[in-house]
This record gives sequence, structure tokens and C-alpha cells, in this order.
Amino acid sequence: MAATIELKYYNSFWVKKIKSITDVANSTPTFSSQVNSTITISPGLGVDKMNVGQKVIIEYGTSDRYVGHIIERISDDTFVVDPEPSPVITSVTSFELGPIDDFTNIPKAYTSNVTDDWYIEESRIRGGYNNTTVDFGVKAYAVDQNKEAEIRSSSLIYSGIYNSRTGINNTNQFSVAEDITKSVDPRYGSIQKIYAEDSNLIIFQEDKVSRALIDKDAIYSAEGGGTVTSSNVVIGQIIPYAGEYGISTDPESFAVYGYRKYFADRRRNAVLRLSMDGIEEISRYGMTDFFRDTFSSMRPPGKIIGGYDLHAKKYDISIQRDGQYDAISGIGTEYKTLAFDESVKGWVSFYTYKPDWISSLKNKFYSFKDDAIWEHYTDSPNRRGVFYGSSDPEAKVTFIFNVQPSTVKNFKTINYEGSRGWVVSDIRTNEDSGNRIEYYLPNTTQQGLENSLFSNGFQKKEDKYFANIINSTPQNNGEIVFGQSMTGIKGFFATVEMTLEENPTEFAELFAVSTEYSQSSY
Repeated sequence: MAATIELKYYNSFWVKKIKSITDVANSTPTFSSQVNSTITISPGLGVDKMNVGQKVIIEYGTSDRYVGHIIERISDDTFVVDPEPSPVITSVTSFELGPIDDFTNIPKAYTSNVTDDWYIEESRIRGGYNNTTVDFGVKAYAVDQNKEAEIRSSSLIYSGIYNSRTGINNTNQFSVAEDITKSVDPRYGSIQKIYAEDSNLIIFQEDKVSRALIDKDAIYSAEGGGTVTSSNVVIGQIIPYAGEYGISTDPESFAVYGYRKYFADRRRNAVLRLSMDGIEEISRYGMTDFFRDTFSSMRPPGKIIGGYDLHAKKYDISIQRDGQYDAISGIGTEYKTLAFDESVKGWVSFYTYKPDWISSLKNKFYSFKDDAIWEHYTDSPNRRGVFYGSSDPEAKVTFIFNVQPSTVKNFKTINYEGSRGWVVSDIRTNEDSGNRIEYYLPNTTQQGLENSLFSNGFQKKEDKYFANIINSTPQNNGEIVFGQSMTGIKGFFATVEMTLEENPTEFAELFAVSTEYSQSSY
């Protein structure tokens, strides 16, 4: 298109066409009537985007066809077209809109305001004669034939720098002219989590854990020795940790305390700790079978939630697997929440809460459930042993007496150190049927289930509680005398479950449990 501009002196101008002149209707409106060159259409259906210069094609009658252009917009639904349709169009079979291909009447546009369609800008600052000229300058560009998005699940990309002290913020710049990507081995699956620690970036893939140097690179000598030197790289060499372990698809299991990082690898039935000594499998501390059976039965939408308890110095993990279904919601309800304690290098307890998230802040431990925050270890008596407002605060401890495992024993007593209120809710050996017992506390009577094997009552002496295991079963081949004259139950080992009485009014602790036994024989 040509334009004539009057100039008082030589200058350059940028004539820019703005968006309003290029917008066109993407739908076909309904023809209403024609008066001379004026066409009226029904409101709506893209009328607001019918622009000057746009092609109009109208078919009417049996074989008549009109082709013209919009040269002016009179109102929201009235347009002037050129040339004038003749004869007058009445019976319309189709009304189509084409692209803008006639710029004869531009900038005379339907808006009646040229500033809405064209923008004229002088190239010289202040418009002065021979003043500094602004220009777009030379632009380098590359044509990418593949216009589709590419997902690189095993790669990292970083933007420009951010410096709050100098006000530099280039986090929205990703220059393709610079090497801003770093890839890990795609054989080990996608990157699930990254964690920055000092001058290293720890990368957790599904089947591998690696560390990448930040702002430096590792240079190796001819002898194979490694030295570290400063460099201008952002992400340096990626070095994998020893061991074929990853975080699977459970980045929520990650927790950190000091230099220790905890996470779960369900594909290998393992719970792991990453520390200065590398990766260690902490699920092997007496819980290998449990994690193997639990992880191997998980399937979507099962998940693993992990967090570090700063109050008790433990790593808590909640394994929420889709093993049992709620008939109404269809969501799996089975879960196991337990804790690992570094001081004893073992798994110390199961819990009866199922969190959505776990976190610690300023020596306090929190869990999140249904968009609410729950603080643990509070001083409120109504919240001891109760999670998320549940009405069952039962606390129980299960342990095994297994001294001299190859010897048949007669377990005669149970003794414990701790707070009052603990009762023996179940005791059995490898030889009995495992029926529950009757148990009696001082000054109270707590009846157990029917057909019990024996009963006991705890007596306090020197801050320690003692109870005899009184066998109330019928005499068995003369091995154990029936009645009060002989106590105990017989077997290689005994499994004992101790339960705290409901609704405790004070803090309860259980320090140690012991038994007195004598050797027996079959």
C-alpha cells in the first residue's frame, strides 16, 4: 500500500497497522436486507469483527452471486459494500465472509477513527532534524519447523540470573543462543524432585539419584584424579550416587533433616536415607518383609507421604495404598503410618493418623488433613492419642518375649515400668489358640472376652507393676497343674499386647516390659 505524508524536512516514519484492522469474523452472520449499497445483517454472530476491506460473498436466487468488499461500517449491523449489488438481493441462499484483501479505503475504517487502525511513529527522537534515529536493528532468527511442544522429562532448563541487590531479574529470559539445558540419563526415568544443598543440586529420578555441581565443574586429570575449579557454568557435571535407587513416582515421600535426606522407592520395596555416606536402605532394619509386602501391593491412586518430625526427631512415613475400597467413594482406605528413629536405628511406632501432608516448623510437628492443619504433641488432654477429632484414642504396644528362642519356656509373670493404666489386652504363645484374657486392675475390674485362658492383675511396688499369669485352662496331659498352684503359659515365645485404658487424664508412658520364666519340656 502506498501513503502520502507531508514533510517539512526529511525524516523517517514507522507506519504500523494495529490489531483492530486485521481482526475478521470467524463466523458467518445472517443477511437481513439491502438498500442500494447498504447491507443490514442480524446482530451477533461475529458482527463486531466484520472489518473494512473484508471480502463478502452472497449467493441469492437460483444462480446469482455477488462478490464485493466492505468499504464502511455505519452502525453495529449496517455496512456499505462496493460494488453495489444489482438487482436488490432478497432471497439469500448463503452469506460468507472472506479475508481482508482490499486496502483501498484504509485507513478509512469502520471505526471512523484512523488512530484506531494505524499508528504513525517518527524514527528520530523529538522529530528534530538529524536527531538520533531509532531502529529495530539487525535481528537474527531461526525458523523452527517443529512447532509442537516437546516434553523432556529427564532434562533441566534454567533462565537468566536474578539479583535482588542490584535489581536484576532475568528469570523470564530463556535464550536459545546459550547452553541453558542439562540432561540426565533418560534410562532412569523422569526427574521427580530436585533439592538444592549448599553448592550441589540433588536430582531424584525414578530409578536414580544424582548430584549436579552448581557454578562449578569437575575437571579430571590424566591419572583419573578429580579436581574442582570455578567456572561460569550454572549446572556443572552430573555425578550419580552409588546404588540403583530412585524415588519412583513418590516425591511426596521426601524429607530432610540436617544432612540426611529420606525418601521411598516403592519399585524396590525400600525406604532410603541419603547422607554424607551415600544412600542406605533403612527399611532393612527389622522391616524388610513389611515394606516388601506393603509396597508390592500398591497401585494407583496409592501414594506415599513423608516428613520429618522435629519434635521427636523421627522420620514419619504414611503409606496410603489402594488395597481396600470404600463402596461409596471408591477410594482406597487402607494405610500404614510409622516412624523411623535414628537414635535406635529402627522403626519405633505405628500411628493411627492418615495425613495429606507432613511438615515441621520451629520444633513443632504438623500434619495436614482436608485443608486443615493439625498440631501434634499438644498439652490438651482431649487430644492425647486422638487425630483429626477421632473418637478412638486407643494406644497399644505389641512386643515378643523370645529369650533363648530354641528353649521351651513357661512364662509366669509380666512386669512393666511406666505410668498406671496399662492393661494386658492379649497374650499368646506359639502353642495356645490365642484367645483373649481376663485382666483385673487394682481397685477395678475390667472384663475381657469370653472363653479366656487366664487372668492377671497388676500390683504396684517401688514404681514398678507386677502381675502373675494365672492359667485358667483345663489340665493338659498333666503338664500344668490346674488352678492357683501353678501359673504360666507354655511355648517357645510369647506375643503380648498392652493397651492403655480409654480417655487417659494424664500423660502415659511405658518404659520397659519384662517377664519371669522357667524352662520346660514337652
